[in-house]
Amino acid sequence: MVITNEMMKKKLEGYSNKNNKISREMAKGNLVKIKNGLYETNPNVSGYVLASSVYGPSYLSFEFALYYYGLISEQVDTYTCATFGKKKKKKFDTFFGTYTYRDVPESAYSIGVHKVKEKKYVYYIASMEKALCDELYTLKPIRSMTEIERLILVDLQIDVENLRRLNLKDVKEISDVYHATNVSMLYKFLKKIQKENV
Repeated sequence: MVITNEMMKKKLEGYSNKNNKISREMAKGNLVKIKNGLYETNPNVSGYVLASSVYGPSYLSFEFALYYYGLISEQVDTYTCATFGKKKKKKFDTFFGTYTYRDVPESAYSIGVHKVKEKKYVYYIASMEKALCDELYTLKPIRSMTEIERLILVDLQIDVENLRRLNLKDVKEISDVYHATNVSMLYKFLKKIQKENV
């Protein structure tokens, strides 16, 4: 369970030196520091469930979500997350793994994001469609169907069959609020390959 410094000190109201008690609990392994002011009681918890607590508001996206859904095969060692309005990237190296956070446009932030409850944890993760749109947004703009095809199939190594799993309507909705060339080109490309599959 994630515990803030304030929660911990409230729990330890009867102790004269709360910081010493926190240090002892950490030494015993009953408490693991995630970052300043934030702790976890279970050292074996999967790191991704903590992503939205480490820094927020945020949701898992980009490479991690693409790997999570099986769109890319290369394992991702970093929990990559999306934020908005932060203006600069953030990185946290913790006991549970490395977390990175970068902005997406505020207008597109909440579309295609799912709230997930896993036991006592709550985290947020992009849909397959949103994760791919977010990833393309971070890359250099492309200007043709040939370039978007190469970017997706060769550079990102996403299989055509996996692309056909994507919901075209959802991509269109995300594209309409993103106003980004790469995301618009993704919609056109998906429309083309899904039409070919009919």
